[in-house]
Amino acid sequence: MTANIAMTEKALVMVDAEEDLMEAAIRDHGRLVYRITHAVLRNAADAEDAAQEAFLRGLRYRKTMFRIRDQKAWLAQIAWRVAVERRRQMARVAARSEEAGDHLQSPDRSAERLLLDVERAELLQQLISALPDGLRDALVLSTLEELSPREVGAILQVSEAAVRSRAFRARQILRERLIALMGGRT
Repeated sequence: MTANIAMTEKALVMVDAEEDLMEAAIRDHGRLVYRITHAVLRNAADAEDAAQEAFLRGLRYRKTMFRIRDQKAWLAQIAWRVAVERRRQMARVAARSEEAGDHLQSPDRSAERLLLDVERAELLQQLISALPDGLRDALVLSTLEELSPREVGAILQVSEAAVRSRAFRARQILRERLIALMGGRT
């Protein structure tokens, strides 16, 4: 009987340690997870939902957290995957809504200003989306999220040199395309 009590107490201590480790990870890396999800989704509410989902996924694997060397990179990778999945789901929903003729309007801005903002955002999004996946991911994480090449490499599972090279090449392509769209004006 005392052996069972000792085992139960040991199990409770392990659960407490796992919960403490997860709480510390949320406290230490919550802003990073949110910034990554926001960089992908570009919407605060969606980014918050995705960040919560990322931590829930991390919670499912909390028993393995003791073996993970770089929890920051591990959580960042989970956040990136959750946000990309959510973006794909949202794109499918948006395509269906557009087909149905649903359009949202903002009462705060003039129609002309809203149209210009939407067109500018769409153009930039199209240019970034047209980049090859590896280049786009490295650019978004390193430039927009200001993650280090080491952190981006851990998320994308490539070397630091590959991250730097991909981000540089992505910037070159965007610059060339913007110049071409502006008719050669710099």
